Amino acid sequence: PSARNFCLLLHGTRPIIPPRSTRKNPPPCDYRAYKDRNRIERMFNRMKQFRRIATRYDKTKTSYAAFLAIAAAKIWLPYFVNIA
Repeated sequence: PSARNFCLLLHGTRPIIPPRSTRKNPPPCDYRAYKDRNRIERMFNRMKQFRRIATRYDKTKTSYAAFLAIAAAKIWLPYFVNIA
């Protein structure tokens, strides 16, 4: 393992990427944590589609956080409209 991976393990971070299906004696994997991690990564990728967020145009953390909230609302709002 690399020095960076070792440092992450010391801080309590654990890998949750599932092993290859062809691997003999695969290590245990927490698939629930993997699913949650995948959701978070997809959310960040959607947020980065907003150029203002990706390039950090806002100078203050307050205005940046406000635009993050607006972008999140714009992304999530269609999921709550027309639910029968």
